[in-house]
Amino acid sequence: MRVLVTGGCGYIGSALLPQLLDDETVDHVTVLDNLTAGTPRNLMGLGLGTADQLEFQRGDIREYGDVENAMRDTDTVIHLAAITGADSTHERREETFDVNYEGTENVVRAAGKLDVENVVFASSCNLYGRASSTDIDESVEPDPLNPYAEAKYEAETRVREAQAEYGFDATALRMSTNYGHSPGVRFNLVVNYFVFRALTDRPLTVYGDGSNWRPFIHVQDAASAYKHAALNPNQWSQDVYNVGANEQNYQVETIAEIVQDELNHDLEITYLRDEHPGPSYHVNFDRLKETGFTPEYSLRESVRELADQFTNTDQLPTSNND
Repeated sequence: MRVLVTGGCGYIGSALLPQLLDDETVDHVTVLDNLTAGTPRNLMGLGLGTADQLEFQRGDIREYGDVENAMRDTDTVIHLAAITGADSTHERREETFDVNYEGTENVVRAAGKLDVENVVFASSCNLYGRASSTDIDESVEPDPLNPYAEAKYEAETRVREAQAEYGFDATALRMSTNYGHSPGVRFNLVVNYFVFRALTDRPLTVYGDGSNWRPFIHVQDAASAYKHAALNPNQWSQDVYNVGANEQNYQVETIAEIVQDELNHDLEITYLRDEHPGPSYHVNFDRLKETGFTPEYSLRESVRELADQFTNTDQLPTSNND
């Protein structure tokens, strides 16, 4: 099997590529990335330049020609490339839709033209907004609260339409909030950010009262889910799946308390009660069990492992704005 990964130099992509290359059914992986949110350094040790294993193409999913060139002779596409950081997209709405929606349009159009067999689209549980239910399954109507979520939801619709139009297999993975270490680790995700704050002896800042819910998943589990969906499309027969674990729904306040408990009992937790806490969604993952995929990592253990990784690899950013 030949696989294209868009955004392969990023946080999830840099965890996914080793898993794909270690699978005996994968003959070749092409990475398409414009390096806006990643670096080729994240591919070190993967055999970059070995034509029969891994190929890197610098390109932008907003440019149809870049997408088509990278997708030639591909069986399966894992489309990760996107503008992330949902809160930041309020200030960059047009750019967010250009990348997250129009870029997806280019991906599915090229997949249709080139007879790709399967497209796996990276969506997000963020599109549920502030749902009142504490058991949100895939039948719940999304209520996106930011341009990131809006564009992801519209792109899901386009992927579903393209599946009917072109006849390829396709599914959208509504991913939980990631945490954990990868070569392209992000520090603007709540668990990673709290661990960073703890290791630099800074208070953990909670917006609002900390009661808002989020589902969480380790980045290695997220990567494994994309790989599983790409290599086993018959087991991922639904248009959309929530991806995470029922027991990993946490209130943000609890995340802060776990980091405090595991890393520094004297760590201060501060609450900005006048600040808007953002979306809140407690998600049900029962449909995911039908695929045969199960997340393996737990959050509490991963907090300690993440702290060890940051300490041992000197990977902490120089400021809390990174």
